[in-house]
Amino acid sequence: MLQLPVFQVDAFTDHVFGGNPAAVCPVPLMFSDTVLQAIASENNLSETAYLLELPEDDEADFLLRWFTPSTEVDLCGHATLAAAQVIFSHLKAELHQIKFSTRSGILTVDRGNDRHSMSFPSLDPKPYEAPAALDAAMGAAPISVWKSEKADRDLMLVYPDADTVAALKPNLEALKAFAPYGFIATAPGGDGVDFVSRCFFPNHGIAEDPVTGSAHCVTGPYWARELGKAGLYAKQTSARGGDLWLTIEADRVKMAGQAVEFMQGVMFVPE
Repeated sequence: MLQLPVFQVDAFTDHVFGGNPAAVCPVPLMFSDTVLQAIASENNLSETAYLLELPEDDEADFLLRWFTPSTEVDLCGHATLAAAQVIFSHLKAELHQIKFSTRSGILTVDRGNDRHSMSFPSLDPKPYEAPAALDAAMGAAPISVWKSEKADRDLMLVYPDADTVAALKPNLEALKAFAPYGFIATAPGGDGVDFVSRCFFPNHGIAEDPVTGSAHCVTGPYWARELGKAGLYAKQTSARGGDLWLTIEADRVKMAGQAVEFMQGVMFVPE
């Protein structure tokens, strides 16, 4: 058995038991997809991140891959933030910026005193015709439906207010009929919050994701345009809740958030 370190980090929060928990697994080599998926399924968190340090002459510092309990994904915000927290705290404390090589290209994370800032691609959405029966599956009809042409993964559903989003009780089995899509429900915020969201990904093995960084690559550009401002404070209003500070640029979304370590231990992986 190989003995490998594993960390559990709560991302997009300043306290444990909040935000979105991710497992972070530094590995000496990138195991087969079968093993990586088995570990992620065993962890049974919305995301498990794998970190492989790259040679000094590489354009990136680490190779980063993300797995849900059922599949590998192209982009994940909270597990990237969690991975950066582990690197800054345990693996490369001297770094002030990390470059990750990922399925979505090179992603950078800049170290901060309170929040780390990630640079992600903008997935600015366009109007999309709502699939039949989606209103019933979500439990409430959205004002409009949007989808990014750059990422055929999620539909963004705009609702009139935060209370409507908070009250949603979607039929998760019914949502599976709309595979491969996940669903981002969003609305204007209040009390100093620019917008709120909740995210449902039953087709990726996740009923409701506590905080979804990648979804803000879609919602951020939309609300920046709607509200006429480039700097946004967003809340994901799941049971655990999360906070994100966004800066919207031409083709990038700068996403800042906090992260706290909950647990570290050792995995025993068959050789």
